[in-house]
Amino acid sequence: MDSFERVLWWLFAGSTGAPTRLEVLKAIREQPRNAQQLTQALHVDYTTVRHHLRVLEQNRLVVTEGEKYGKLYFVSADMEANWAKLEEILRKTGKSINKK
Repeated sequence: MDSFERVLWWLFAGSTGAPTRLEVLKAIREQPRNAQQLTQALHVDYTTVRHHLRVLEQNRLVVTEGEKYGKLYFVSADMEANWAKLEEILRKTGKSINKK
């Protein structure tokens, strides 16, 4: 297991914020968005969205373009390359990438 896969296990199988973090990541993969757009699309508090975006960015799962409030979030190349690993982790933990 490589270090990126360990991060995926920790972020999506081993922490209490995993379901919300997964929804944020899926929404960004569907369409690049800023924090406010994610708040509206996911019906999640802005502060919560910002927290999960920080965690995802610090762990190289998302990258940004732009500045301040209009900053758009994109799924990183590393995350795209490892998307199948995330799906496998979710399967092993009884979760689904498609669940809401």
